[in-house]
Amino acid sequence: MILLSFDIEEFDGPREHGVDYSLEEGMKVSVEGTHIILDVLRANDVRATFFCTANFAERAPEVMGRIISEGHEVACHGVDHFSPKETDFEVSKEIVERVCDLTVTGYRQPRMFPVLDSEIKRVGYRYNSSLNPAFIPGRYMNLDTPRTWFVKDGVMQIPASVTPLVRFPLFWLSLHNLPEFVYHRLVRRVLKYDGYFVTYFHPWEFYELKEHPEFRMPFIIKNHSGREMAARLDRLVKMLKKHDHEFITYDEFVDIHSED
Repeated sequence: MILLSFDIEEFDGPREHGVDYSLEEGMKVSVEGTHIILDVLRANDVRATFFCTANFAERAPEVMGRIISEGHEVACHGVDHFSPKETDFEVSKEIVERVCDLTVTGYRQPRMFPVLDSEIKRVGYRYNSSLNPAFIPGRYMNLDTPRTWFVKDGVMQIPASVTPLVRFPLFWLSLHNLPEFVYHRLVRRVLKYDGYFVTYFHPWEFYELKEHPEFRMPFIIKNHSGREMAARLDRLVKMLKKHDHEFITYDEFVDIHSED
């Protein structure tokens, strides 16, 4: 089973690097990138889960409509991606559900910051996907957490996939910078051990970042961005389909394991 997801947020990368960059400019980048993602998924006839900030949902309702109409799941990703707050998981649910006219069951905190699972349950989420259990000094140094799904305070936790033993992360940066055959081999290794694979990307990765030095984005983020990243995503999906792996939403994954 493949749990493919995208954090659909306003592009705020330049602000992290000291650039005066507006929400409106960030939205233009992410809207373009989201349409590219949806084109790849539609061409391959696969579904994914889109974790959306309230900022994005309110400012791009037509994009949200396309996500829903093409059969993808909508989940929450906070309110303002640049300035996450403790109350975001509740406010973002209210806003995204209002904009999309549906019930949202999943949450991912911006930048994979920790959340209070008891509050996640109280608000009504079924699952939380705010954990990258990798061996990376800094934000993703999470060796004391389970590597695969588990239940905490009545909420299913769905961590991003990392390799067995050394816990090498297989998230967006890895596909940007590893040789594709290496990334594909590591993904198949995780599938062999775990039986499923969880990863995530962002719309701004599919924008031509290399053409905008004023963004001051690091090389490891700009590397293979834009059209090259769309092609990499397309080849990844095709490889997984060739090996007969099924693409499901996170909510469907919870349904499958709800009685385990």
